[in-house]
Amino acid sequence: MTQDEVVARIEPILRDLFDEYDGPVTAALTANDVEQWDSLANVQLMVMVEAAFGIKFATTEISALKTLGELADLVARKAQQGAVARA
Repeated sequence: MTQDEVVARIEPILRDLFDEYDGPVTAALTANDVEQWDSLANVQLMVMVEAAFGIKFATTEISALKTLGELADLVARKAQQGAVARA
């Protein structure tokens, strides 16, 4: 799964959670770009992404993320690890 594919799958989640945001959803997107994106919304986003992809994040992984692209890369790695574990 590529970063672009993950971002595309996360976009509807972002649009649902941040319903007032109508800007672009790209790998460069940060919490500073979205007015509604505060610490509580960040937790909600991580839970929604975990559910959508069937993965779990460690708190240390989440706290290190700076951009949507970094989140997408983490999701892709975890999805790949899960696929290997299930094989």
